[in-house]
Formats: sequence, structure tokens, C-alpha cells
Amino acid sequence: MESLHSNYVKRTQKDYSLSFKLQVVQEIEQGLLTRTQALDKYGIQARSTIRTWLKKYGKFDYDFSVNRSMSKTPEQRILELEQQVKLLEKQKARAEFLAERADKKAIIFDMMIDIAEEEFNIPIRKKHVPELSKNIAKKNKKA
Repeated sequence: MESLHSNYVKRTQKDYSLSFKLQVVQEIEQGLLTRTQALDKYGIQARSTIRTWLKKYGKFDYDFSVNRSMSKTPEQRILELEQQVKLLEKQKARAEFLAERADKKAIIFDMMIDIAEEEFNIPIRKKHVPELSKNIAKKNKKA
């Protein structure tokens, strides 16, 4: 009988890495697993272990105590807004760059079509007249 128990090694909380604990907590908080399912899936021995992890590493307040965050000082708020302004300026500059690049591409394509029309002596661009203007032109001829 002693041989059955000699192979058993009691696991302690120290056996679990921090990344493992955070992964289990995240799965429970996202609703992917219940505490019981996490026990079974990962072979965790005690329910209190998961409860402790949730209290330590979880985003929810499991003790139902009021968790008040400190309000930001005006200086912190100013710094935050300045960072947002810098980010928006970068985004604006990037958008302007892309718009300018697209304009340049359109000009180059037009030049390429002009050159091709001249060199090969063929009309590439279609002379498109919208239906509305055709109807107006016909009415003007009749009048």
C-alpha cells in the first residue's frame, strides 16, 4: 500500500508559473471556463487556489468592495491630451502624405496615357458622354 502513495507528490501553489495563473484567470474572466472547468482542465487541486488567483490577478472585484480609481491631476490630463495631439498630428501627416502620393500617381498615369496615345497614335481614353447630356444635346438639335 505504501508503494501507491510514494509516487504521489502533493503540488503546491509554487508549482504554477505566473503566466499560467494569468492565463487561467483570463479564461475564467472571459467566460471561456468556469472555476470548476478550470480545475478539471488544468488539474488544479483546490478551488481556493483559483479563487486566490482571481483575487490577486483578476480584473473584477470578487469581494464586492468599492474599487475607486484616483482621479487624474490637471497636469496628468494635460500630458495625456498632448500625447493625443501628437498622435493625431502624426496620423494627419501620414494621411496628407498618402493623399499627395495618390495625386502624383494619378498625374503620372495621365502622362503615361498621353505619351502612349501620341507614340502609338491610338485613342486610349474614351470620350464618354453621360446619357443626360446626350438627351439634352438631342433636344437642342431639334429646337
